[in-house]
Amino acid sequence: MSASPSSSAQEAREVIAARLRELRRDAELTGHELALLCGWSAAKSSRIEHARTPASDADIRAWCKACGAEGETADLIAANRQADQMYVHWKKLHRHGMRRAQEEVVPLYRGTQHFRVYCSNVIPGMLQTEAYATALLSTIATFQGTPDDSPEAAASRVERSHVLHEGGHRFALLMEETVLRYRIGDADTMAGQLGYLLAVMALPNVSLGVIPFTAERRVWPLEAFYLFDDHRASVELLTAAVNVSAPSEIAVYAKAFSQLTEIAVHGSEARTLITEAINSLG
Repeated sequence: MSASPSSSAQEAREVIAARLRELRRDAELTGHELALLCGWSAAKSSRIEHARTPASDADIRAWCKACGAEGETADLIAANRQADQMYVHWKKLHRHGMRRAQEEVVPLYRGTQHFRVYCSNVIPGMLQTEAYATALLSTIATFQGTPDDSPEAAASRVERSHVLHEGGHRFALLMEETVLRYRIGDADTMAGQLGYLLAVMALPNVSLGVIPFTAERRVWPLEAFYLFDDHRASVELLTAAVNVSAPSEIAVYAKAFSQLTEIAVHGSEARTLITEAINSLG
């Protein structure tokens, strides 16, 4: 089993914490002395130094000032923000609603040439109809206790998905057969969504695979993940989105995607599974 997907974020925070500890030692300050200069408790200094509590921008500014190392401030804040972006809690991302979160990734989508997407729980976002997306996003907002702007967010998600029809993008998408059967919204919503999958399969730049219930597993069902070229992997957990940029970790997700592709069916076999799911709606 691999390490937790949040390990890269924690490793980045540990590097920042170690640098802050070095600055304190170079300034010949004890943790207690630094805490007095910063106006907080010695326990907070210890938690920051040992990466148990992430430092805020204000914490870093105060720390560098106390150590007479203001020249280090900008670089440390930039590194700290990058670490924060690796592990982003959904409730924080959706605190003002979900539409903004859909719009923020548009540059990433437009700049990606090769998408590899695996979903084990819902239809991939870029293949969702507006009705399906509205039903799903409304459920998410209710569960998270965040503002429900699902109609607007769903419209923005569909707008974002126009990259499917633009030149210069290739899409390899995999989903478990269970995704075809999970009922998101009512029967009409599901029928429209599954019908849309059949239409999308005809696009020349789209490869859509379905992993059947009956497939002999070489890779167990995983958390949903998106690979954007070879530069970034975005992993969807219940509480957070994990953005991975370490080449070694991206390679692991690429390996998993390759092996999942081998047990998926494509073309007519995939269309048969989708059609059977439509017929099961009654």
